[in-house]
Amino acid sequence: MNRNHFVATVLVTISLYGCGAETDQAEPIGGASGQELAEEQVLRWGNGAEPGSLDPHRTQGVPGSNIGRDLFEGLTSEAPDGTVIAGAAESWEISDDGRTYRFFLRPEARWSNGDPVTADDFVYSLRRSLDPATLSNYTFILNPILNAEAVAAGELPTTEVGVRALDTHTLEIQLENTTPYFLGLLTHSASYPVHPPSAEAHGNQYARPGNLVSNGAYRLEEWVVQSHVKLVRNENYWDNGRTTIDEVWYYPTEDQTAELSRFRAGELDLSNAIPKRQVDWIRENLPEELVISPYLGTYYFGFNLTRPPFQDSPELRRALALAVDRDIITGQVTNAGEVPAYGWVPPVQNYAGQQMPEAAWTQEERVAEARRLYALAGYSEENPLRTRILYNTQEDHRRIAVAIASMWKQTLGVEVEILNQEWKVFLDTRQQKIETEIYRSGWIGDYNDAYTFAELFASGSGLNHTGYSSPDYDRLLREASAEGDMKRRAELLQQAERVLVEDLPIMPLYFYVTARLVRPWVGGFTPNIMDHHRSQNFHILKH
Repeated sequence: MNRNHFVATVLVTISLYGCGAETDQAEPIGGASGQELAEEQVLRWGNGAEPGSLDPHRTQGVPGSNIGRDLFEGLTSEAPDGTVIAGAAESWEISDDGRTYRFFLRPEARWSNGDPVTADDFVYSLRRSLDPATLSNYTFILNPILNAEAVAAGELPTTEVGVRALDTHTLEIQLENTTPYFLGLLTHSASYPVHPPSAEAHGNQYARPGNLVSNGAYRLEEWVVQSHVKLVRNENYWDNGRTTIDEVWYYPTEDQTAELSRFRAGELDLSNAIPKRQVDWIRENLPEELVISPYLGTYYFGFNLTRPPFQDSPELRRALALAVDRDIITGQVTNAGEVPAYGWVPPVQNYAGQQMPEAAWTQEERVAEARRLYALAGYSEENPLRTRILYNTQEDHRRIAVAIASMWKQTLGVEVEILNQEWKVFLDTRQQKIETEIYRSGWIGDYNDAYTFAELFASGSGLNHTGYSSPDYDRLLREASAEGDMKRRAELLQQAERVLVEDLPIMPLYFYVTARLVRPWVGGFTPNIMDHHRSQNFHILKH
């Protein structure tokens, strides 16, 4: 897919003046100069589901990651536009062979309790993140580090991980192979530091108010489940002098219609998303607050390959995938500029995504093939497939599931039961692979490289909830991770994606865009393809 075409399908509208039909400003936002700050520097986010944990090595999902970027700072960080910049490390050196990194930590960096941030803290934290006892689902993120994969598998002690402190402020990391995206990888929570004395003292309760010591721009003040997470400025943060926002409130907002109501009532400065069924109304009535931009992610349904009916039935999986009209899903159900997906990897730098061969067909041709494959798999009008779709509770996920179930019923005669679960229960159900047949999911890239998508379905990935295992796919990923020639590396990853779209352990549906509402007095908000934002980059204008 042409990246320019992808960007052209989305609209970004941000204005510093006016905030839609429901505000009546007595004076211009930002005062006479347009840059005057509000007396109260408080930022209120809608944040989707309740996070399962704020421990950076245990959290999973976007809501916890959003909060984690305010609480913690890795060796590298990101500018508002998503560019990788210096974080806790002020600089670094890379060996000629690309396998040794030396990071020079900021001498002024401090934990929220005033302790200095040291190289030994990062050694401890990377070992902890990979320790099987930590129960992290993201150990695979750190696989480029020497011996990381074997340590995470319990085959080597954590002391064998290729990290060491050369002195108080110098950290050395040895890699298995050249890894061009390694600096971007270090912005992921799996690589964040934790405060060793606090983590040791509090164990599983480390990431709770009163216990959590963090090194980011904010510290944890309150966490009231299903109500809010409140952060306040970390006065000991090395760059606190350039931080403007004093308090950040994150609200769980799974009900997007209720979130829209809260935004209209002035309770939120930024929404997590918008209810897609109301996107036309929002475009008409809140055009200056609506922000839609490209997002590095893929929305998909996963098939459980560890049990019938999808185990050993590629014909059935392909039949269901072909029976879905993605143009209807993106044009009538989501309707915010999403791009129909017939492959796994969305547009990323230095990579051309691969697609199902049927992507070039008409929908009528795809339906005809779906019916043929459905019959080949042993199903018919007299013997229909009976299955269920599991999704995490949220209005748009339900609407998509209902639409797809209707397409399958009309096209193939499939009988579908639709079930929903609260986020944390849903994640556990998916991981157990006992009760799922089809589950909804989405994957957001952890760094701007195709490998962040490819590695999800490696046999040993902790987030491979399909149970997919392909020796060919695993071999291609291993070869790609060891390949120093970027052109050859891209070719290997493309081969791997072709294997994936042939086997179809998943059913790609569309490539994401972000669609949220942003108050015009929120200064510093910059859309980026990762949709990574840090409250330290924002300010509230006078209004």
